[in-house]
Amino acid sequence: MAFKKYLAEGIGTGVLTFMGCGAAVVLGTKIGAGHLPVALAFGLSIVAMAYVIGGISGCHINPAVSFGMFLSKRISGRDFCFYFIAQVVGAICAGALLKCLASIYQPGDQTGGLGSNGFGTVGMGGAIFVEVILTFIFVIVVLGVTDDKSKSAVAGIVIGLSLTFVHLVGIPLTGTSVNPARSIGPALFAGGEALSQLWVFIVAPLIGAVAAALVYKAVKLNKTAAEK
Repeated sequence: MAFKKYLAEGIGTGVLTFMGCGAAVVLGTKIGAGHLPVALAFGLSIVAMAYVIGGISGCHINPAVSFGMFLSKRISGRDFCFYFIAQVVGAICAGALLKCLASIYQPGDQTGGLGSNGFGTVGMGGAIFVEVILTFIFVIVVLGVTDDKSKSAVAGIVIGLSLTFVHLVGIPLTGTSVNPARSIGPALFAGGEALSQLWVFIVAPLIGAVAAALVYKAVKLNKTAAEK
């Protein structure tokens, strides 16, 4: 049973990475809608996966989300470790597929790096700031909407929309990670600058997840106290 959870996380993360980064590779911003198509590709991917694997693994498909869940004591340390491994493996498989996609797409890779993340015009400090804030927002939404069983039917949609608007802000700045696995997969095959800057897109989202878990815990405790 545990293996099924880890397999589901690997598949889900692979789909998210391939579809989201694949949209960036193929579309870029050349169809007149700016970054919206790519943001929607990420958001809709997580909506789809939530309803496919949500009942199996919870559909974290993101080490930052899994870390937030672990800190909130919703999953065990063992599950967090194996989720993390499965998510990274899934993203690496997606990175290999993205490399193949870029090689057969005649106009070429519209991102120049398989949709990998980078400092862009904001620099290292700016990238850390952006990723911590955006991950904080995304993870606290996930923690909140999944903590209320009455919202389970719409949780996937809420999370998908949240990932979409997070990408709308972050794509012009860093390409938007908020997900260490999603960053690792493409960077390993893009190499160069994407690989040298990768550490930021592993560390910053995990910091954002810590902040989200702490703040959500404080808010929840205050809410509980107010209801008594």
